[in-house]
Amino acid sequence: MEQITVNPWASLAYLVAGVCFILALRGLSSPATSQRGNRMGIIGMTIAVVTTLVTHVPFKDYQDFGQLGFIAHVDGLTLIEILAAIGIGAAIGITTARKIAMTDMPQLVAAFHSLVGLAAVLVACAAFLNPGAFGIAVDGLIFPQSRIEMGLGVAIGAITFSGSVIAFLKLNGNMGGAPILLPGRHVINLGVLAAILGLVGYFTIDQSAWVFWTITVLSFAIGFLLIVPIGGADMPVVVSMLNSYSGWAAAAMGFTLHNTAMIITGALVGSSGAILSYIMCKAMNRSFLSVIAGGFGGETATAGGAPKEQRPWKRGSAEDAAFLLEQAEQVIIVPGYGMAVSQAQHALREMGDKLKAHGVRVKYAIHPVAGRMPGHMNVLLAEANVPYDDVFELEDINSEFAQTDVAFVIGANDVTNPAAKTDKTSPIYGMPVLDVGKAKTVLFIKRSMGGVGYAGVDNDVFYMDNTMMLLGDAKKMVEEIVKSLD
Repeated sequence: MEQITVNPWASLAYLVAGVCFILALRGLSSPATSQRGNRMGIIGMTIAVVTTLVTHVPFKDYQDFGQLGFIAHVDGLTLIEILAAIGIGAAIGITTARKIAMTDMPQLVAAFHSLVGLAAVLVACAAFLNPGAFGIAVDGLIFPQSRIEMGLGVAIGAITFSGSVIAFLKLNGNMGGAPILLPGRHVINLGVLAAILGLVGYFTIDQSAWVFWTITVLSFAIGFLLIVPIGGADMPVVVSMLNSYSGWAAAAMGFTLHNTAMIITGALVGSSGAILSYIMCKAMNRSFLSVIAGGFGGETATAGGAPKEQRPWKRGSAEDAAFLLEQAEQVIIVPGYGMAVSQAQHALREMGDKLKAHGVRVKYAIHPVAGRMPGHMNVLLAEANVPYDDVFELEDINSEFAQTDVAFVIGANDVTNPAAKTDKTSPIYGMPVLDVGKAKTVLFIKRSMGGVGYAGVDNDVFYMDNTMMLLGDAKKMVEEIVKSLD
């Protein structure tokens, strides 16, 4: 077996990078420290990339400083070629980050996950086709442990890629939010997963090409099959789950590449994503195992998908809302995806400031799955400089609605829908929701009465006696309320 030489300075640098990644995750756990967490992540990744380049550049073999300049060879490529590739990727990333709207952030995250998965697949394919270049073979025979790493890496990476592509299409509106239910899907999923695991085991004793490529094809297929049955209301859990998968794919490829930084980073992302998925499942009263199996909630997801028959409801104006808000002692604001679509967070913060100036207590209630990805609403409110002390999670504030004068709901349908507690045929049944209906008055901003939430379920709160519907664009409505407060 080939002996792998470990550079102690590289190991130390990767350890420092790993510590930076841990501190990054710690910082990202709170909006107040998220910027510091991002900086630590950038520092850690910079250390890891530079260390990898330095340890793979054979400095003794520098060849030419002529017309083309610095040409050090790095595993068959020149350093110039590698830096050019990094530059192209950086330019694409910077351009995308500057142009992307906050409403499209969930799609962007899903796209990033797909790229991580695809990268893992490509690395595994390269290692299989040329194992000698990776130091994982002798006379063309790949080490058994490397075959396990390669098989798991390509399987997890392919699942992450195809699953993330479906998640992107659903989030971006290219596919409907309703689940696509295949007959016998659970049997199919379990059969394909069993086949993949069996082939990975067989791959350790037979490195035939058909085994590797069959694992790859089946993994791409199961990623698709796992995500298409999942409805729109559950997409935040899907995003966090795919985040975990991308981490494990990177960790598996880290073993193949003998790269400590990739192993550490992948394990951190994989474990933190799994923990987040578990927390999200608890928040939605879902089974963690059913999430992994795919299609959770699918059996009932088509029930109640259309709006109910017309019922009487009350419509109000910005002036009516401003009057009720000014008279209140406490107002709880519940933001949802409608706020993100209209980019109303800055106007909402201004409204909150004016209410505070009138002596009104203002709080913000955040549901764990409001929006299209975990933390979506927290990011938007932080962008608008809403004080962190005013923002509360569901379990910390839900009991206060009964003592609240006004619940101000802005584009949050599914997470305020009492059908989650009362209607067993509803696709969101069992999911904890914000009890906005218990407030003395509910002001509900919605574009029109004709639409339903992402889960496709009508909301009984619209028709309650204490609810006043404020129809129209969320940002314009809040701006009109602010003018009326003046």
